[in-house]
Amino acid sequence: MKPIEECRQILKDPDGYVKGMKAETGRKVVGYFCSYTPEEIVLAAGAHPFRLFGSGEKIHLAEAHLQSYCCSLVRGALEDALGGRLDFLDGVVFPHTCDSIQRLSDIWRLNVPACFHLDVVLPVKLDTDGARWYLIDVLRRFREDLGKKLGVTISDEALRAAIRTMNRIRTALTRIDDLKGERPEILMGSDLYALVRAAMILDRTRMSSLLEEVVAELEKKSLSMVAAWPKKRIVLSGGVSNHPDIYTIIEEAGGAVIGDDLCTGSRWFGGLIDEKTDPVAAIAGRYLDRIVCPAKHRGLTGRADHLVRLVREKRAQGVVFFLLKFCDPHAFDYPYLKEALDRARIPSLLMEVEDRLPADGQLRTRFEAFIEMI
Repeated sequence: MKPIEECRQILKDPDGYVKGMKAETGRKVVGYFCSYTPEEIVLAAGAHPFRLFGSGEKIHLAEAHLQSYCCSLVRGALEDALGGRLDFLDGVVFPHTCDSIQRLSDIWRLNVPACFHLDVVLPVKLDTDGARWYLIDVLRRFREDLGKKLGVTISDEALRAAIRTMNRIRTALTRIDDLKGERPEILMGSDLYALVRAAMILDRTRMSSLLEEVVAELEKKSLSMVAAWPKKRIVLSGGVSNHPDIYTIIEEAGGAVIGDDLCTGSRWFGGLIDEKTDPVAAIAGRYLDRIVCPAKHRGLTGRADHLVRLVREKRAQGVVFFLLKFCDPHAFDYPYLKEALDRARIPSLLMEVEDRLPADGQLRTRFEAFIEMI
């Protein structure tokens, strides 16, 4: 499928793609780390939002600033910045998430002066009366600060246009995710990964068109298919997934990823923004209503209830927890999530990884044993 192949090619060198786009269009590029970064405001400012993952280079420069028990996402991104591989960035946004990202913000500000630096300190508790007003105020301030950094005025009209673009992307990805949940054989897991990851890198208008092409082709394909894929249905749960090979290994072991609860998956594209109300309040509304990550709080059992419900809705037979090593928020949440799955009699497997996966044979053996068990 041509749109998927275009995404795969760009993922081979995302930095090169963004550098070329910047040289061609003159657009500013703003890096970000987390799905709690309001991309709509960055887009409305005429800039290009670019999610940072780290290039996987060997860590040596970042070791002078970060402990070895910081996750590979934080260490890898700082390594790239200190090594000059992110010199095309005009600015970086740091949302208020985990302790490591918050401390990375301070280190970045002091050691990477070439690009501007903005913090977005969102509320942690999202189920209080004051959370909505506080969040709206933070987003309004971010809108003003970003406009000053980029030398532009961010209008409501531009914000609404950006919201429409991002809603197109989220609608299409949700539909693709649903189609794969209904018919896992319709799309390889690594192809879905490529689409979601590319949506955080490509020009967003171009990406929305590519995704809508994929939806149209998959809907036609779904109508013509007869036999179901005889594989065990798996849900992935965790934080950042920067490993497309994991989907292939699971499929070769006899499974199929038919849904996820990932920061770089459904938590990024889930939920639409109201296009008719005040745009800043509407952006805040989506953050308040969508499923939270472990760095936020809305109810004592909200995440566990969502995960069990997701497994039921997707008719999954097991959950693989795919966590970055030293990711404290997800590690703290894991015991109570597993307990909820155990009560619901849903099998689960814990995998902790860094920027590089363990040996292929080791992973394959663990997945084969888990899938045979379920």
